[in-house]
Amino acid sequence: MAKTGNSPDGGRTLYVRFRHGDEDGLRDTFRALDRGETPESHFEVVFEDPFDVHRVTRPRNLELLRTIAQREPESIRETARLVERDVRQVHDNLAELEELHLLEFEEEGRQKRPTVWYDSIEVDLSLTAPETTRDEANA
Repeated sequence: MAKTGNSPDGGRTLYVRFRHGDEDGLRDTFRALDRGETPESHFEVVFEDPFDVHRVTRPRNLELLRTIAQREPESIRETARLVERDVRQVHDNLAELEELHLLEFEEEGRQKRPTVWYDSIEVDLSLTAPETTRDEANA
């Protein structure tokens, strides 16, 4: 998965989508590459399971992502201290965020430093996508 995306305000944005990615943007990128141009960066994560989108937007996970983006902690332990939570719980949440491709760990000796490559997340949930079933919409 790619690591950066550019938002109109100059920041780096990660786009989170449910079931459908930005196919027009992908097509435009390929056309620009075919013309020998360097396309503008645009990166996204597309989830098939609505629960994964929920996992991204849980308040505790968002708090961790904000803290990492703003404070750049040196370790999991420092991250836990910054959010005033138990190290084990923070470790579990960070492992979940890594599984969702929302952060990476940089290993520095015995420490793992959580890092994010973006400063905002945009979540796109289409309510009219044809594949969405009634059960999934009620989840």
